[in-house]
Amino acid sequence: MSAPVYLDYNATAPVRREARAAIAAALEAGGNPSSVHGIGRAARGRVESARAAVARAAGAGPEEVVFLSGGTEANALAFSMAGRRAVVISPVEHDNVLALAWARDKPPVLLPVDADGVVSLSGMEEALEGLCEPAFVSLMLANNETGVIQPVREAAEIVHEHGGLMHTDAVQALGKIPVDFAGLGVDLMSLTAHKVGGPQGTGALIMREGISHAPLFIGGGQEQGRRAGTENVAGIAGFAAAAEAAVGQLDIYAELAELRDGLERRLAEIAPELRFFSAGAPRLPNTSCFALAGLSAEIQVMALDLAGICVSSGAACSSGKVRPSHVLQAIGADEELARSALRISLGWATKPEDIDALIAAWSELYARSRHGAPEAAE
Repeated sequence: MSAPVYLDYNATAPVRREARAAIAAALEAGGNPSSVHGIGRAARGRVESARAAVARAAGAGPEEVVFLSGGTEANALAFSMAGRRAVVISPVEHDNVLALAWARDKPPVLLPVDADGVVSLSGMEEALEGLCEPAFVSLMLANNETGVIQPVREAAEIVHEHGGLMHTDAVQALGKIPVDFAGLGVDLMSLTAHKVGGPQGTGALIMREGISHAPLFIGGGQEQGRRAGTENVAGIAGFAAAAEAAVGQLDIYAELAELRDGLERRLAEIAPELRFFSAGAPRLPNTSCFALAGLSAEIQVMALDLAGICVSSGAACSSGKVRPSHVLQAIGADEELARSALRISLGWATKPEDIDALIAAWSELYARSRHGAPEAAE
């Protein structure tokens, strides 16, 4: 049996060879980085070396990197710094950011987005001018479903002109496009390891120097008092190795744009009625999101899985069930179309023959659906 075709890099990327080696070495060495003996000092050295590597990959200083358990915790720590500020977000943020924003006492201010899902900078200006106090603004750098790249640098300038604090969720961006914390001008940036080929359960929040906060976890002085708990040395080492490898191979992702664009052209020839979301906006070079009304994402994902091809619905959920995408609904898709969306996300190991396999399998499914029997895929 041939190996599955994996086209779901935005969900999680395969662990890179460099990350596996770094993880194995850290596990073999052992040690608590808070211990003062030789083995402990060696473990501390691994953590600090990794901190410097992640900082280089993200365009930050090592002192600005706080290691924690992943993007979810990074976003939560960032939002804890909002204090009593008004929270301003776009309606196309990740579910985690939306949940954090709506869990507060006051509902968030939602920014307008265009038909591609790009935030309106003039709308942001107007929203901030209408507030009585400086705001906490969270705007993702790249969308996990459509791949849309937001104008974060310009947004940060507007936010700072109004005395606000700016956070960006850059989880999907690192390793796919150049990411420069300093150049973006944001105050806080969330990252995670498993999107760049590192281990799951490890991430970082990049914090501009001078920002003070109360840690979410207390009881230890780790991470310069910013996150209590013994550091996950092996995970951190794997994160750093993966981030370095990913940033060093950004040219691969530029080449993937040609594969992605070819995929969309071929699908459009098969099914002219297909809708490709956000194709008119700057996107991650590896991401395509499309839908065919009447052909549910659940059926498509199952049929492609049976054909040995791994993709996601427009919005994957922790329960494994398919829900209509709030991102697609925010940019004008009705519920039926949103429930039909597939996300294809390519990666460094994607080959042209993988695209050929996807096209062949999806074309067969489409032909069956046109004959009124999509349920045959089940």
